[in-house]
Amino acid sequence: MDKSPDAFRTISEAAEELDLPQHVLRFWETRFSTIKPLKRGGGRRYYRPEDVMLLRGIRHLLYDQGFTIKGVQRILKEQGPRYVIAVGEGRGLDEILPMIEQAEDAGDEAELEEAAMLASPALDEEARNKLSDVLRELLECKRLLERAREH
Repeated sequence: MDKSPDAFRTISEAAEELDLPQHVLRFWETRFSTIKPLKRGGGRRYYRPEDVMLLRGIRHLLYDQGFTIKGVQRILKEQGPRYVIAVGEGRGLDEILPMIEQAEDAGDEAELEEAAMLASPALDEEARNKLSDVLRELLECKRLLERAREH
């Protein structure tokens, strides 16, 4: 019986899904601080769906794109985990970021929500609405900071 896409994965399930040995996942935890599976008694690891998506992106960058660990660390630092997840899903945020920036510049709420949905298609409608609310709040904070810097 297959698990739900929203279910947590053990290290063996995550390793099998990603076609990687378990020791590689444990090693990556030491190199990428954004990989933080839940740990239960005895050190058992449970990976959230987002963890597996991030691991898939890291795997793609390392194995398919030829980046070094330092290169992927830099990408995670500069672009963030969402970018790495999008790359792992076969999409680049270069497709999504221009939409977010255009919507932000135009102040278009509908376009912002669409960009948020594209950035996180696995979320249900309620979660996307929450994400859109947070995005609006962050944009308002950004505007306030920009105004404060002008004075």
